[in-house]
Amino acid sequence: MRRILFLLIFGIAGLAILLSLGFWQLQRLAWKQGVLAEIETRIAGEPVELPDRISLADDRYLPVTISGEMEPGEIHVLVSVKQVGAGYRIIQSFSTEDRTILVDRGFVPTTAKQAERQTGQMEVTGNLHWPVEIDSYTPEPDIDDNIWFARDVPNLAAALGAEPVMLIARSQTDPGVTPLPVNAAGIPNDHLQYAITWFGLALVWAAMTGYFLWRNRAPSKSEEQ
Repeated sequence: MRRILFLLIFGIAGLAILLSLGFWQLQRLAWKQGVLAEIETRIAGEPVELPDRISLADDRYLPVTISGEMEPGEIHVLVSVKQVGAGYRIIQSFSTEDRTILVDRGFVPTTAKQAERQTGQMEVTGNLHWPVEIDSYTPEPDIDDNIWFARDVPNLAAALGAEPVMLIARSQTDPGVTPLPVNAAGIPNDHLQYAITWFGLALVWAAMTGYFLWRNRAPSKSEEQ
């Protein structure tokens, strides 16, 4: 009897923990969906002038329109686009009246890597962003062939003589460059999968607990005799 009681308490406690983790992930899912909705709303907002003081925390995704000069000289960041294939993001410096920042103009296929692109006076609308694309597996840029493997904003800014501020263009800056605007699709939201995992484990735990309780309550052959 004590063994059955121990199995029952242990099983209920484990089931409660697994279910609580599943419901916690559902709460996190609702929170994350709200955050993503706010980000999408911010991304699609009316563009404003480039702030004098830029905060990475407060100005991420801020829609901005800048006027000035797209400087010659570009950096190519290797990227792959669904249903298109491999190509490069074109990163250049852009000078306004009193400052120079980075502009991610968008995507070109590998065959257009060396193509001439429009520079000079223009207006660009996009969103400020500081992509987090660097990890321990990211290769160092191939400077000789001008191939970078991530948008490392500080290093890109140093290479192009600009502030570590990047505007991801959503307006077209050249007929041959396809803008890749900022969106929330790349922000991880795995809480539903986590919740399903915890609830699945809870179901398995409940089944195992039931099995062990049944096995321990079933009469042995010596008791039947």
